[in-house]
Amino acid sequence: MARIAVGGFQHETNTFAPSKADLAAFQVGGAWPPLTTGPALFEAVRGINISVSGFIDEAERLGHTLLPTTWCAASPSAHVTEHAFEHVARLILDGIRAALPVDAVYLCLHGAMVTEHLEDGEGELLARVRALVGPTIPVVASLDYHSNTTPRMVESATGMIGYRTYPHIDMAETGRRAAIHLHDLLHGSDAVHHALRQLPFLVPLNWQCTTTEPTRSLMEALRELEREHEVKLTYTAGFPAADIHHCGPAVFGYGPVPARVRRAVESLAAEVAVREGDFAGRLWAPEEGVREAMRIAAHAGRPVVLADTQDNPGAGGDSDTTGMLRALVELDAPGAALGLMVDHEAALAAHAAGLGAELTLGLGGRSFAGDRPFEATFRVEALGDGRVRGTGPMYSGARMELGPMACLRVRDVRVAVASHKAQLADQSMYRHVGIEPTAQRILVNKSSVHFRADFEPIAETILVCVAPGPMVADCGALPWTRLRRGMRIRPLGPAFG
Repeated sequence: MARIAVGGFQHETNTFAPSKADLAAFQVGGAWPPLTTGPALFEAVRGINISVSGFIDEAERLGHTLLPTTWCAASPSAHVTEHAFEHVARLILDGIRAALPVDAVYLCLHGAMVTEHLEDGEGELLARVRALVGPTIPVVASLDYHSNTTPRMVESATGMIGYRTYPHIDMAETGRRAAIHLHDLLHGSDAVHHALRQLPFLVPLNWQCTTTEPTRSLMEALRELEREHEVKLTYTAGFPAADIHHCGPAVFGYGPVPARVRRAVESLAAEVAVREGDFAGRLWAPEEGVREAMRIAAHAGRPVVLADTQDNPGAGGDSDTTGMLRALVELDAPGAALGLMVDHEAALAAHAAGLGAELTLGLGGRSFAGDRPFEATFRVEALGDGRVRGTGPMYSGARMELGPMACLRVRDVRVAVASHKAQLADQSMYRHVGIEPTAQRILVNKSSVHFRADFEPIAETILVCVAPGPMVADCGALPWTRLRRGMRIRPLGPAFG
């Protein structure tokens, strides 16, 4: 059938976060496979719930010849360094160049990459690929739901297909949809006419969840408009912690009839705009949230789950702030567990001391200004090598490399400590160090929304807590400087500039 070059470059950039993503961050990978070039790419990603894996499976089923370039991902953080971006971009472009002639290119992207020298990392990469392969070769990309989708991305790609779930349980499915779209383009589909509509307000991360309102209804409207107008639509909610011109939600689509594409895109954008005031919910201060959790847990048969949302490593946090841990210990919360606390030195000390040992140390609290390590004597209850296999809907099949891990206990609070950061969105991350999540009365997860996919089924209830951390839940409180003028920095809030 067709010769398709395959690659990917994933990073979600929080420009307000403390730590940048250098090349080593992509070589480690965290929850996703590390930087991989050449034929090893296919085995590195196979069987994992990520877009490139779904694309490969579907494209092979359709009979295409796939030519690997480079794929990589790093945990969300501050800017990607210029060196890392240029190194990976060169590997992808060199791989495409070596594969020429190709009939198409597929890229597994995020959509919210900001580098030290570029506001629009994906737009730049897609433009370079377009310049290499010429104007007629189809270039199709899959995008994250949190993409800050830009006009340059839309103009450079032939088609882009985005996730429809948050938590992202449909990543591999999105790759399959991208493969089918590309297959149709290669077989004469003229669904190349596009439209883009950017929304004029930022949506806070916690209220972008697609299992709750208003986004649940918006996704139903998206599917109805697709059927009505015979187009392919994507709604990207945006990543609201990127201080760039094009930060924010967007609707875009593709189809054979330009007028119908425009009508579908404008109709969905209008639906989002009408619901602007609904993107809101309750946020709990640390001690307030822990007290409420203790009150509920006293009569509950399942754990109460607290989201430590402002230290979410899936949004640029370093997963080491101590606000929620302090609240648990100071209030003497019974049967509580917190994860992941990323502290490589503490994990190594636990391994050196051994099971049953007692350690006095300062845990975490090093990355965020104003925080400090939590000083206490901990008991080493369990140790692990950090090689964790994801079992939940979000991280299904993921082979995580979290480095030396340990379960450290202080009073009746257990802390799952890791060496490399990854969002606590899978029960296996607790079980790896002997913590059975279903047996706890209170769980504190360093995550914003992704944890819901694996933890909602076992939770009595979920509370979103705002201990100090780099991923500010109220995006209106961030020190914006580069956002486009007129953007409302929170739903129904003041406009920037």
